[in-house]
Amino acid sequence: MNEHELRALIENVREGKLPRRRFIERLVSVGLTGPMASMLLMHAGVANAQPAQVYKPTKRGGGGALKALWWQGATLLQPHFANGTKDQEGSRIFYEPLGSWDKDGNLVPILAAEVPTRENGGLSADGKSVTWKLKRGVTWHDGQPFTADDCVFTWEYAKDPATAAVTSGVYKDVQVVKVDSHTIRVTFAKATPFWATAFVAAEGMIIPKHLFGPYAGAKSREAPNNLKPVGTGPYKFVDFKPGDMVRGEINTNYHMPNRPHFDTIEMKGGGDAASAARAVLQTGEYDYAWNLQVEDEVLKRMEEGGKGRAHIIPSGDIEFIMLNQTDPWTEVEGERASIKSKHFAFTDPAVRQAMALLADRAGIQQFIYGRTGVATANFLNNPAKFRSPNTKMEFNVEKANALLEAAGWKKGADGIREKGGKKMKFVYQTSVNGIRQKEQAVIKQACQKAGIDLELKSVTASVFFSSDVANPDTYGKFWCDMQMYTTTMTQPDPERFMDQYRAHEVSSKANKWQGRNIARWRNDEYEKVYAQAEAELDPVKRAAMFIRMNDIVVGDNAIIPLISRPRVRGANHKLMTALTGWDLDFSGLQNWYREA
Repeated sequence: MNEHELRALIENVREGKLPRRRFIERLVSVGLTGPMASMLLMHAGVANAQPAQVYKPTKRGGGGALKALWWQGATLLQPHFANGTKDQEGSRIFYEPLGSWDKDGNLVPILAAEVPTRENGGLSADGKSVTWKLKRGVTWHDGQPFTADDCVFTWEYAKDPATAAVTSGVYKDVQVVKVDSHTIRVTFAKATPFWATAFVAAEGMIIPKHLFGPYAGAKSREAPNNLKPVGTGPYKFVDFKPGDMVRGEINTNYHMPNRPHFDTIEMKGGGDAASAARAVLQTGEYDYAWNLQVEDEVLKRMEEGGKGRAHIIPSGDIEFIMLNQTDPWTEVEGERASIKSKHFAFTDPAVRQAMALLADRAGIQQFIYGRTGVATANFLNNPAKFRSPNTKMEFNVEKANALLEAAGWKKGADGIREKGGKKMKFVYQTSVNGIRQKEQAVIKQACQKAGIDLELKSVTASVFFSSDVANPDTYGKFWCDMQMYTTTMTQPDPERFMDQYRAHEVSSKANKWQGRNIARWRNDEYEKVYAQAEAELDPVKRAAMFIRMNDIVVGDNAIIPLISRPRVRGANHKLMTALTGWDLDFSGLQNWYREA
């Protein structure tokens, strides 16, 4: 299908000549995904079809307790400081954005009265502004009204450098004005094809001005409500023990009819993925378990217990290895891993290439992940439109040895390669997880054959993914040579996902290690292509630009993609969820219920 044919089909949908479902079927038949087809329509300003939620309860409450296991326990409940998924999920129980992404990549309204479109006047023809109409009658959990002032405040709060919000990249380059008490306008400096970032999904949760106003800027970390959320969500805050337990109770004034179904919610942290899977699939002690990064054969055996089953949801999440571009062991002006320093080995392109050759991705998929992961050479894997055909996987120890030898890294008497008095001894860290420790072992074994000594370090997940500025073992600090984790893609468009390699997002002491560029990798061509993609309204050209970005960072071997991970969750057979691969698990929490 060429560009002319695609544009003609989009116009037919706009004019009502072609049903939206038929358009999606046509694009799926030529190799695109349903979410990607929906995104093409959204970029063209065609209104989303808003599918009716399948929700059976006819009254609010009465569902008893919902017990969920998050083996990486939440450590804070402030969405704009939520550096890890666990904290975003804990926050999402209580806070809400204007819109959210469903499983098909459709944008659905939450606190918005409707999704902005060209037809309803919400999207400007030049792509430089979006106008959001807010729901009326919504109140915060303390009874105060939710208004446009809260949205404007959230923007001001997040973009202020003194706040050091992890979401600053979403808000710093836009302008937000109050049109009236329940309308805001978001304005962009240039034509912006993907406008649904600010106030949308995981990074779009809105906080109340009347509670956080006194703690904006430098006082942001002192706010009592960082640990005691007051939101608009389906559940009200009851109790929080960081790293352990989040408890909520029904919001009887929730703004959606007959919702929520459950009277209370419990988000239990700690333990590990295997024990979480067992508690849902085998014993039925819990209703739901997040992120079942467990060997597939183990999951299948647990499912035989009959209490629950694994849900495998397509997504853009990626398990990958990050090679530090800076020196994590030496302080420069009082900062470890300073951008002003260089790693003694990983700034050598030959070393990075050798490390990529020592990753047995196919073996990791076959023997560890099974149906729960796909070996990949790409960082950006989904939607399919953005997947590069230009990369390749290669596991070759002999080739890695030859590269290192030619680059002057010679084996010493102990068999470890060295150059300039520096030995190839690296600390390789990840979170405590059975699968991850096996992945580490696979990489270590291959590295040993190449004369590289890896010290394997495992950090408790609640610590590793914490945003605690005093903690030396967080992944955001990256105070070691290599690290591995999964980064999540929380929208069916890669713009926010790929900003992890932009220079202004470098994680540093100055931004309290909240920057998204944790690898501290920088590349001028990447910056140029990203800037072009931000303003490119043609979806075909824009997709090519993101493919190019993927190829630049992967080709430089600054990171080593391992496994494209669908989201694997466990649920009781009677629990009806609204899971999506493009937003948080709890993004549809108001629609969860238990069948009789």
